[in-house]
Amino acid sequence: MNISIIGLGLIGGSFAKDLRKAGLATELLGVEASPAHAERAVQLGLVDRAVPLEEALRLSDVLLLAVPVDAIETLLPKVLDAVRPTQTVIDLGSTKFQLAESVRNHPNRERYVAAHPMAGTENAGPDAALEGLFRGKTVLLCDLEWSAPDACKTALELFHAVGLKFEFMNSDQHDRHAAYVSHLSHVAAYALSLAVQTEEKAGYAVPRLAGGGFASTVRLAKSSPEMWVPIFKQNREHVLRAIDAFSERLQEFRRALDANDYAKLETLIRDANHIRDLL
Repeated sequence: MNISIIGLGLIGGSFAKDLRKAGLATELLGVEASPAHAERAVQLGLVDRAVPLEEALRLSDVLLLAVPVDAIETLLPKVLDAVRPTQTVIDLGSTKFQLAESVRNHPNRERYVAAHPMAGTENAGPDAALEGLFRGKTVLLCDLEWSAPDACKTALELFHAVGLKFEFMNSDQHDRHAAYVSHLSHVAAYALSLAVQTEEKAGYAVPRLAGGGFASTVRLAKSSPEMWVPIFKQNREHVLRAIDAFSERLQEFRRALDANDYAKLETLIRDANHIRDLL
């Protein structure tokens, strides 16, 4: 099958690497707004060639949308306007409900499969693409009752080829889940980064002397605002509730410390340790 990947950064580029290795694509086409990124993706062999969107729509059996979620919201209806009954459109965005609502009544809605592979790094651009990024990870597939059976079958075939496991839910369940296990992690990392930088300017913290715990916790703070502001905007309500829940837990730690209640601190930490059973 001919596969077009729209957006040749970390996620799109990593899909390209693994789909090529799996031998699933007759031809891999790329659509990229940045000419420099398009050229680099071809140099790296991520795609066979870069083409305009119109050509990708004409030549492809499958189109993967791997751009920021605000761009997906703009692009998805236009792609569905032009899609043929034999083509499959799959988005790989980190939010789902607002995207789902934007095309709920589109006459070609059944050609679209909503998906979110739960994998990534803090890096961006074609050079960030990693072979094996998705192996053993989970893809959340949403609202499949709105998608044609053959489109679902094609999506599952692609995701299986890159090593993803499957979970199924509706788009609102997805956004609530993602707020806690993905989006809140980024908020916390950004906040920690800002707090440490403030103290560093005052001479009380030196990040370069930090150990691995700090580096792993703050790693996500390197992620770009171009990607994450649209995610926070589209999933605003769930992210706000997640921040409130997190803030209350932080206050529990603060109250215990303020009261010299170290038995309470031990209880909080032991309760937190139970995360081992969930991962």
